[in-house]
Amino acid sequence: MQPRSATLAAFPERQLWVTALAQIPATFGRLVYLSSLRDFNTGAYKHFGLARQHSPGDIDAACRRCHYQSFLEWLSFTLEGKKADLDLYLVTLNANKRTVLETWVREKPYRNLIPMGASIAERDLFNSDLAALLGLLINVSGVVCECRDA
Repeated sequence: MQPRSATLAAFPERQLWVTALAQIPATFGRLVYLSSLRDFNTGAYKHFGLARQHSPGDIDAACRRCHYQSFLEWLSFTLEGKKADLDLYLVTLNANKRTVLETWVREKPYRNLIPMGASIAERDLFNSDLAALLGLLINVSGVVCECRDA
């Protein structure tokens, strides 16, 4: 029998889950994390912790799969579930919620959370649901923003 670390090291996707993704309580937070691993110039995912044991191609494939799986998981939630998950994510941030919401409405950084392999229908659903949730959160939080076309 192989030691646990040797077994874990053989599977970059499992290693990514155990060392990072399982520590992130919100699915939306996992989307943020995974999208941060993607080079927006090349589309390749890079993870320096995994790079010690895995090839760039294996890391890219593992991150790509995890990103898409997390994206599909979030899409599968009801709108109420998406709001609860988004609320959980916002609570974990070390930032003012109103500032975050204002930035999201103005700059739309959440559009970078969509994995490259997502279909047009999946992209549209993500964007429309997030726009609806942002509208609700903005109203509830009392955010005043001139750019409400989330």
